[in-house]
Amino acid sequence: MELLNTLYVTLPESYLHLDNHTLRLEMGKETKLRIPLHHLSSVVCFGNVTVSLPLMHRLADDGITLVLLDRNGRFKARLEGAVSGNVLLRQTQFRAANNAEITLSIARNCVAGKIRNCRQVLLRGAREAKNENDKTSLTRYALDLAAALRALPKANDLDKLRGFEGEAARQYFSAVNHLIREDIRKSFQMDGRTRRPPRDRINALLSFVYSLLMNDCRSAVEAAGLDPQIGFLHAVRPGRAALALDLMEEFRVFADRLVLSLINRTQIKSKDFDEREGGAVLLDGDARKTVLVAYQERKQENLSHSLLSAPVPLGLLPHLQARLLARTLRGDVADYLPFLVR
Repeated sequence: MELLNTLYVTLPESYLHLDNHTLRLEMGKETKLRIPLHHLSSVVCFGNVTVSLPLMHRLADDGITLVLLDRNGRFKARLEGAVSGNVLLRQTQFRAANNAEITLSIARNCVAGKIRNCRQVLLRGAREAKNENDKTSLTRYALDLAAALRALPKANDLDKLRGFEGEAARQYFSAVNHLIREDIRKSFQMDGRTRRPPRDRINALLSFVYSLLMNDCRSAVEAAGLDPQIGFLHAVRPGRAALALDLMEEFRVFADRLVLSLINRTQIKSKDFDEREGGAVLLDGDARKTVLVAYQERKQENLSHSLLSAPVPLGLLPHLQARLLARTLRGDVADYLPFLVR
């Protein structure tokens, strides 16, 4: 499936290889797809997909990113060519990450953007609620998030800030069931956020869409010339794109809204999931295609940005915010301002 210069390979047992200047996808001995390489900016593979070594070399040479995800969308690896970017900007980033005051300021604004945007989702849900109980519950949780926002200035170190963020996230996910249509709510109950593995259908959808969003945020950070491994809110760990996770926080609500829309419009149904022994719940192959199409369509929707006069596609917002963060690190602007949902 080719969407916006990205090839998503979701068919299990697919084989990708190089055919002159073309990528060829085969199943068994049958060719399913041919795409000229100059049409592609990235290739994203889900699950058990084989990629030939000559194709990997050619993708790296041509600056085409290869991303490997597991069948549920969890990030596994990323192959790309030589690292580009401004070395002076990265040096500035490293110094800022070692400055406790700067780190706390950027991290606090990332958390504030996330909580504020989550609160907007709940307030919108309360306005559209069909029954009084849902409206009351969503309003109460929105008030809890408002209190969390007011408490953020009291966080004078990262541990306290992360504690506030974790409690706000718990309150937010406690409210999600009230955003599901009553007639299908029984099939899409959520008991808090669970990840590895997801334990219910909503968590399975969230994990899948968050993986797509994470890949976009990492691309945005790298395109801005920043090091995705060196973050401010998220601790540095080997193999962890901490800065991309920082940037992702303010955009998680777009993933949440997409998941809620897919469920409430019955584009995704309870039968679209595989339930495994041990309690893991995974999205099946056909449903993944539905989500991918919806995700790419959502990225083309235009939104207003407080710093720009013209609306911009949602898919470009991580790139704009990554560049705003770069300007903050350079000292061109005083504070990093997260994107706020209206």
